[in-house]
Amino acid sequence: MEYQEAKEKFISTWGSLGSLWGINKAMAQIQALLFISTKPLSMEDIMEDLKISRGNTSMNLRQLMDWGIVSKTLVAGERKEFFTTEKDVQELARIIAKERSRREIKPVLKVLKEISSIKDDNTAKTKELIKQTKALHDLSENADTMVNKIVNQEQNWLTKSLLKFLK
Repeated sequence: MEYQEAKEKFISTWGSLGSLWGINKAMAQIQALLFISTKPLSMEDIMEDLKISRGNTSMNLRQLMDWGIVSKTLVAGERKEFFTTEKDVQELARIIAKERSRREIKPVLKVLKEISSIKDDNTAKTKELIKQTKALHDLSENADTMVNKIVNQEQNWLTKSLLKFLK
């Protein structure tokens, strides 16, 4: 397999996997392109390489910056904006896990806590609702706490071992 074919296959596959970490295909493809790039890329470079519109590129770059995965960088002598992404895969995984927790898990925990805290009217169905939503809340909170502890660790043997195990 030649470079261009491998590059296209990587970007396409990464784009398809984007939904697993909560982003759309174009966002994931932009991040993949930046991830394998040897230099910062301009919006025009990204548009040309991925064959996507300016609006799509702009919107997705903005969202990637909101996630903390992509950042703008200055290139000496250039007036255009250039973009880079986190290159350390373990740091990238940490950022994604943290952001998914903030965007997805925390709101669910809030709803489960609210539901499990309703007034108990001593009916069987109310007791069951409280019991099950409290159990789900506690399990979700414990899992979120564990993931946050792992992703907030500095690069140590536990983090490296766990990330290898998850691969």
